Amino acid sequence: MEIMIFGGSVFLLLLLSAFFSGSETALTAASKARLHKMEHDGVRGAKRVNQLIADRESLIGSILLGNNLVNILASALTTTLFLKLFGPVGVLMATVVMTVLVLVFAEVAPKTYAISNPDRTAILVSGPIKVIKILFAPVVMTVEIIIKGMFSLFGIKAEGPVLSAHDELRGAVEYLSQQGEVIKHDRDMIGGVLDLQELSVEEIMVHRKNITMVDASQKAADVVGQVLQSQFTRLPLFDGSKDNITGILHVRDLLGELHRVGGDYDKVEVEKILRPPWFTPETTTVPEQLNAFRSRREHFALVVDEYGALMGLVTLEDIIEEIIGEIEDEYDKPTAAPRRIKSGILVAGDLSIRDLNREQEWNISDEDAVTVAGLIIHHAQAIPEAGQIFSIHGFRFEILERKRNQITKVKIRKSEG
Repeated sequence: MEIMIFGGSVFLLLLLSAFFSGSETALTAASKARLHKMEHDGVRGAKRVNQLIADRESLIGSILLGNNLVNILASALTTTLFLKLFGPVGVLMATVVMTVLVLVFAEVAPKTYAISNPDRTAILVSGPIKVIKILFAPVVMTVEIIIKGMFSLFGIKAEGPVLSAHDELRGAVEYLSQQGEVIKHDRDMIGGVLDLQELSVEEIMVHRKNITMVDASQKAADVVGQVLQSQFTRLPLFDGSKDNITGILHVRDLLGELHRVGGDYDKVEVEKILRPPWFTPETTTVPEQLNAFRSRREHFALVVDEYGALMGLVTLEDIIEEIIGEIEDEYDKPTAAPRRIKSGILVAGDLSIRDLNREQEWNISDEDAVTVAGLIIHHAQAIPEAGQIFSIHGFRFEILERKRNQITKVKIRKSEG
């Protein structure tokens, strides 16, 4: 009879130990994002789990306290029983038996199940664990005070999360992409959204050398003809110097004026339909510029440096392209995409490092330069000649073409070793 009581008690304690072990794994492995959505969708128990994991320190303390209590009690009962049955050797036998039982049935088995079904298990155990947490609260609070005092005595800092929410989300997306659960295009789009806060308009703008401008000192007919032949709907007009932008001519405004004057180019009063130019500093962050576009209901801004010199222009489309990739309409000239050859890939010098990394799934640093040509010039500290080769960030860059002071074509491949 005594053996049955002891055996039944140990069996019950092992079940409780399995419960605590599985609960610990489930509640620490449960996805906050999924549980938040489940709570929003009204899934029963999800809110209770979110409340529990909001205070992980007390939660883990309560579970560990309960688990240690039942494990120690189970071991003590088994040792007492084995001592009565087998004498002094019973201590060794009890140690071996309890080690196997606890390891297999109270640790590995419940934790394996919990890690396979963390959200469902967390919801299932959340009710009892909430009661246990309340009951153990005074003891756990005392333990926390002792631990914090001990940490303080030895100068140990219990810091919060090392990664920001953005880094955690980026890591989750990268992981899911490697597992095949998120396709590359979706991963790049999410990554583009997360990268926006780190970008300035200088990094995404159209450089001034690539801007189509119109000389305002020309005859009205010449200005109209040049605007209508352009592929763009908004064109900056300059007077004398290209740094002296007098206004922005919108094709829609021009068509209205042409209708008013009966289609006579010479009668168009260009100055009257110019829109005032909007200048933005090159240090403006992309989210700030996006908000400015929305508040001003504008899609077009000229980028200037600290001296007021024109650096380029940025549009709403440029920002959107940072998220979803290149947008091309029927008037856009096709962009030269990286072309793979046997000994590497061929790219244009003005290709952005971000786009190159996206296309090839590389991780070349873009802290020193925005474009491939800029990166080479930064490391060369000069404008290299065609045929020169540079090793940068574990990649081999070979200059294939150079026009004047501009690197136009580069061959890239990973460095050996």
